[in-house]
Amino acid sequence: MSEEITKEEIQEEAQQEVNIPADVLALKEKFGDQVLNVNSGIDCFEVTVARKNIVDICHFLKDECDFEQMIDLCGVDMSEYPSYKDGEARFRVVYQLLSVSKNKRIRLKLEVDERELVESVVEVWPTVNWFEREAFDMYGIIFNHHPDLRRILTDYGFEGHPLRKDFPLTGRVEVFFDETQWRCVYRPNRVENRVLIPKAWPGVDRG
Repeated sequence: MSEEITKEEIQEEAQQEVNIPADVLALKEKFGDQVLNVNSGIDCFEVTVARKNIVDICHFLKDECDFEQMIDLCGVDMSEYPSYKDGEARFRVVYQLLSVSKNKRIRLKLEVDERELVESVVEVWPTVNWFEREAFDMYGIIFNHHPDLRRILTDYGFEGHPLRKDFPLTGRVEVFFDETQWRCVYRPNRVENRVLIPKAWPGVDRG
């Protein structure tokens, strides 16, 4: 019985190998166990890779597989996903790649914890500069060797990272212009209940 199951598993794995695009197979052959997982997504294949090899993998996909464009990079906070387990990496970085010449796409994923660094791929695709800054600003993911890792959507004095699932929806502080100091200053956030008023003007006959 166990021998039959083994044969079925081998056949299933072989069938999956047939359906995997040549680019993904080349990636698996080149980097071996650094390719952690391969899935057929809704619109393209998704490849989960080891964090430490992301730059080499991106160079390979651009130079050898003709993925000329990085069309998006984003962070994902996995901490409240149903599948998340204690001890796993909290964040995921997702790279969306496009080959204009070959009309194909691929999605890279890697996992990173709060205190770990992800190597920047600005040297591969210079346009990823702002995407990495956004992921740093919103999630606190740090991209090592980034040429200018500053906040991009919040201001320089902002504390925290708004898209982390432990960040309060109301924020922590509010900014306002102080006319006596003639500058913008921060103060603790004060959230007041909104009092709704009737939309119709009183005393007006709308008959």
